[in-house]
Amino acid sequence: MTPEPLIHWPDPLFELLSFLAMFLAAGAIGFRYFARRGLLAAGVSEGGEELRFIADATRRAAVLGFLGTVVGGAQFALDLPGVAAERHLATLALITGDPLTALRLAFYALALVGFLAAAGRRAWGWPLAAVGVVASPLRALLFAQWSRVVNPAHELAGGLWIGTLFVFVTCALVPLKKAALASERRGALAAGMVRAFSPFALASAGALFTFGVITAWLHLKRLDALWTTPYGWTLIAKLCVVGVVLALGAWNWKRQIPKLGTEAGALELGRSATAELWVAMLVLMVTAILVSLPSPK
Repeated sequence: MTPEPLIHWPDPLFELLSFLAMFLAAGAIGFRYFARRGLLAAGVSEGGEELRFIADATRRAAVLGFLGTVVGGAQFALDLPGVAAERHLATLALITGDPLTALRLAFYALALVGFLAAAGRRAWGWPLAAVGVVASPLRALLFAQWSRVVNPAHELAGGLWIGTLFVFVTCALVPLKKAALASERRGALAAGMVRAFSPFALASAGALFTFGVITAWLHLKRLDALWTTPYGWTLIAKLCVVGVVLALGAWNWKRQIPKLGTEAGALELGRSATAELWVAMLVLMVTAILVSLPSPK
């Protein structure tokens, strides 16, 4: 008899796509409400060029958030018939009969409308998008289903940390190099964004670690499964790569941030942040494999 494969391909690829979608949506929210504050805190000079740069960076973040929500929503919609079949229900019956499913669809719609409005430079779109993105993973709290919140909260924390870093780099830090601004203003704006983002990144990383430990324990069920099962070995690999991401983040915080304030410092930070993102991408790939593995019995 052919043994049952540990991983059913292309499940890890779909999981990776789902993570990326979440990170884009959550990262856009993190950028708008945290990193963007640093742009404003740095002071805006007269002439309108800096205001235009801030508005363009915010709009780019909204577009990325919209794309992430579209991809995540499309994946969810495609999965609905299979979930309904497992429960011996029609798809419409699942949507109307399961409050968690109905709420998830509603929050996707709210996020889509919000990001679309924000991309059109409507300020009211951002609060709608924020509610849709943040409340959707935590919706089980409304029904006191605490165990169903742990893993989604873990993913949300990762999205708010690494996703915000990605949106910050792609929508603000990279375009800042080509902006028609004086060199000292580029450095000041970059420094403002990083100083506003850093406390938020630390808080998100702390939440990621806390919910990650709980998630790992719920899946491992016993300590020796950490070194005796494929799930445990993959988890160890993930933790090693996460350690590299944390080390790079600590390097940026301790060694790079004090150099900010000049254009050269911003360029150096951009290179180290890009390296952090590449390693974080490896974390997502390992995580996609991890969640596709069966939990230890």
